Amino acid sequence: MHDPFEESLRDLLKASSSPARDEDACLNRVLKTANRQVGAGDLFGLMGHWASALMIALNNGSSHVAPVSRRRAARSSDKAQ
Repeated sequence: MHDPFEESLRDLLKASSSPARDEDACLNRVLKTANRQVGAGDLFGLMGHWASALMIALNNGSSHVAPVSRRRAARSSDKAQ
């Protein structure tokens, strides 16, 4: 039982490892792919945390918003006179 990410890297390394190719070039290619995949995962994770924080902020701020009616304010000022 391997991680799917690890399996995809192993497959890339196996496909690249032929006697005519340079091992350093193969390793560099696999590492670039790994960095790209990890970076994309981090970016989506960051966007998920940002969306969650935004939803929490909207939920907490919505209780502070009260409906305002100008009619009600006008009536209270009329009664005071």
